[in-house]
Amino acid sequence: MANPRKVLVLGSGRVAGPLVSYLLDQPDIQLTIASDAPEQGQRLIADHPNGTAITLFVDDLPKLGQLIDGHALVISLLPAQYHPVVANLCIEHRTHMVTASYVSEDMRLLDEMAKRAGVVILNEVGLDPGIDHMSAMRMIDQARKRDAKIISFKSYCGGLPAPDANDNPFGYKFSWSPRAVLSASKNAARWRDEGREVVVPGPRLFAKPRTISIDGVGEFEAYPNRDSLGYIELYGLEGIETMHRGTLRYPGWCLTWQKIIALGLLDENPITYPAGTSMRDFVTGFLRKESTGDLRQELAEQLLLEEASPVLDLLEWLGLFSDEPLPVTGEPTTPLDILAIEMEKRMCYQPGQRDMIILRHGFIAELPD
Repeated sequence: MANPRKVLVLGSGRVAGPLVSYLLDQPDIQLTIASDAPEQGQRLIADHPNGTAITLFVDDLPKLGQLIDGHALVISLLPAQYHPVVANLCIEHRTHMVTASYVSEDMRLLDEMAKRAGVVILNEVGLDPGIDHMSAMRMIDQARKRDAKIISFKSYCGGLPAPDANDNPFGYKFSWSPRAVLSASKNAARWRDEGREVVVPGPRLFAKPRTISIDGVGEFEAYPNRDSLGYIELYGLEGIETMHRGTLRYPGWCLTWQKIIALGLLDENPITYPAGTSMRDFVTGFLRKESTGDLRQELAEQLLLEEASPVLDLLEWLGLFSDEPLPVTGEPTTPLDILAIEMEKRMCYQPGQRDMIILRHGFIAELPD
């Protein structure tokens, strides 16, 4: 059996820092960080005697299995599609596992196998999902102690730059994988509104944002967050009339992303762009008509915007109208990846800048009296 104090962290990206710092502060924890960028892991470990950073490519299953076998707990910070691979190996080697990701169907199918092996695979323990679940259940349990029947639950959460760090026109900075943020912008959503099920396909996710006012902070846009209905049974809210989970962003976010999606910039089909392709050339390729050279005017027409629209200002701020060379040429890439690279250049937290978490739960409940 592995040393119960040995913890393996898979991945060394943006979200790893606070976790690694916390674990190294715990007495007797022996921490291994494994990633395809070991220099990042080594930077997080610094000179701490209880930490080790090693190189690992997730498709090296023999090495991954050997590592898992030597640890009592695996914390996977890998992209969500790799979690089932890790989970299968954890079950095989009887090693517990934690992720912050939503439970995918592939992960859900491992439930019985994990139980039979006596392995805990704990998902959705980040901010959203995670802290939102725990804070919601605390309030739901309080309501039940008063014999209240909850008829409506609306939850909104956003991880945003604090006002003093909100210094770019998008009103957003990446505290987790830029690619994952962009990919999540294509998710469909489902919720219940006064007894009626509502389904919104991915391309329409940002079409009808709600305005949410937060005391002391201001107004925000809210758009639906994935499948709210899956939490009705988990929260024990069978029969609830309204169940809605949403994401908060600074104003202007939703219209911008609605147009980015409509233009096709979140396409994930691989394309090889020739050397010398500029950002302007890249965007011109999404026009439905042959370009006459006035890219801003042509985009305004195609996207049904005024030529002076702030949306076009944001695209220009990202460098999409410029003659800068494309960040990837001569090899397969995707429009989504190119956009992620350009946004990452301009939308990252600088040393000393703070983020801000806003989480608001709203309940309507019927009391016995």
